[in-house]
Amino acid sequence: MTDKLTVSVLGTGIMGAAMARNLARAGHTVRAWNRTRAKAEPLAADGALVADSPAEAVQGADVVLTMLYDGPATLDVMREAGPALRSGAAWVQSTTAGIEAISDLAAFAREHGLVFYDAPVLGTRQPAEAGQLTVLAAGPVAGRETVTPVFDAVGARTVWTGEDGGAGTATRLKLVANSWVLAVTNAAGEVLALAKALDVEPRHFFEVIDGGPLDMGYLRAKTGLVLNGGLTPAAFAVTTAGKDARLIVEAGERYGVRLDVAAASAERFERAAAQGHGNEDMAAAYFASFDEEGTAEE
Repeated sequence: MTDKLTVSVLGTGIMGAAMARNLARAGHTVRAWNRTRAKAEPLAADGALVADSPAEAVQGADVVLTMLYDGPATLDVMREAGPALRSGAAWVQSTTAGIEAISDLAAFAREHGLVFYDAPVLGTRQPAEAGQLTVLAAGPVAGRETVTPVFDAVGARTVWTGEDGGAGTATRLKLVANSWVLAVTNAAGEVLALAKALDVEPRHFFEVIDGGPLDMGYLRAKTGLVLNGGLTPAAFAVTTAGKDARLIVEAGERYGVRLDVAAASAERFERAAAQGHGNEDMAAAYFASFDEEGTAEE
């Protein structure tokens, strides 16, 4: 079997567009669709065919890759694509859909004869554009030769978590990883907010932790976005981070674990979005520390 595939990419937001572009650059035939067509149209310059509907996008596809907002949105789009899906095609489901939704998506795959791979990714805009994502994947060994070229085009490495995509082992790992990412992001914002309130220069805080075990590149990256006005374009938007935080809380509740930090993170993202920061980088959760929109230190 040739390693050059026809890949349908459904959902071309921040992540999906970058993945589609890297698939095209790798020599695969890419058919892209997005609910707002304007977000998909720039991909035509990279050689992708921009489709008018999910059904048009998936016609003849060896692999269908979904990168949409959440599980219900993914299921709705796949239902639209349903009549044109080819039995035996691989479905790479990369949306952070949550544990409950994965079983519904896997059931849809069985009904339509699709080979289902639960394959969320770790990384934001920059690694996505560079093809340096980490793919967390679960799905049958038979058929991996079809999806491996896709994973290689969009990611730097693939971590396999199991052979049953419907078990959601990859999604579970993604939620665990995101719980850490979102907690650090909100902690970084609160550090800046408290420094502002107490009239402490942020650079003094960074001098204190410099080079020690409390220092970390991610902390400096996220605080830098706030301090230097780099919240747009978003690497990972506030609204999407809020959605993921809610999925993490729901997963904890389902399995009897109270996740107070994740719950607080969800509330902070919701407040920041209500203040008008929903499309900015999730570091904009910083503003949720203020009753009225605060401004970063110069």
